[in-house]
Amino acid sequence: MNFQLIDQIGHTITIESPPQRIVSLVPSQTELLASLGLDKEVAGITKFCIHPDEWFRTKTRVGGTKNVNFAKIEEINPDLIICNKEENTESDVKALMEKYPVWTSDIHNLDDAMNMINSLGEMVNRLGEAQKLIQQIKSNFEKLSLNKPNPLRVVYVIWKNPFMAAGKDTFIDYMLSQCNFVNVCDEALRRYPELTVEQIKSLNPDRILLSSEPFPFSEKHLAEIKSAFPVSLPVLVDGEYFSWYGSRLLNAPQYLKSVIEKCIKV
Repeated sequence: MNFQLIDQIGHTITIESPPQRIVSLVPSQTELLASLGLDKEVAGITKFCIHPDEWFRTKTRVGGTKNVNFAKIEEINPDLIICNKEENTESDVKALMEKYPVWTSDIHNLDDAMNMINSLGEMVNRLGEAQKLIQQIKSNFEKLSLNKPNPLRVVYVIWKNPFMAAGKDTFIDYMLSQCNFVNVCDEALRRYPELTVEQIKSLNPDRILLSSEPFPFSEKHLAEIKSAFPVSLPVLVDGEYFSWYGSRLLNAPQYLKSVIEKCIKV
């Protein structure tokens, strides 16, 4: 039976439902497909789709999120490809659309994420499982909203040499707001601005959040950051809980709560 749906960038796709050869080019949405129980249906993933680990070790890898291996995808001949406006390049998405059904997400907040989960659940014949997941996620975020601290000014750093940060109109910015953190990268800056040390100092953040991805900030970087920013205290955070918008959202509120507590204590 053919199934028609409009994706989050306004593109209409027609697929034979349920799809049997799915390629996911988005790590967080790959994890979602696993959570919905689609092991045999998912035929291809990217080299950055590290969850679940068994899929990372055994599924066919079709390149990265921004350098797709078209030959590998052609071998699979997918009946559905799942992309994301931010994570995948426009040129790759358009090229894939010419040959395959491509559904593209565009996520800025929790509502966008819930709509994505619902749509994918509908497409892959797992609507019941998707709606149950959505209700659990919403319930967990409602509990988080009951215990927000006084606002803290933060800069969320995603890269080093040069420093890059998450700006406004990003899913990371939305997740920061759920912690009652004020993102000091305002609308005047780009969505992912490059910042000098002096620029970060001028923004005067209370805390500098160092993400584990895409640059792998770790304990070894803390002394360097403390030296560069003696007034703004650095805090290491797990980037997956701030930027992955699939089933990882289920446990994100509990993790965000731990980040709030850490930021208060440092």
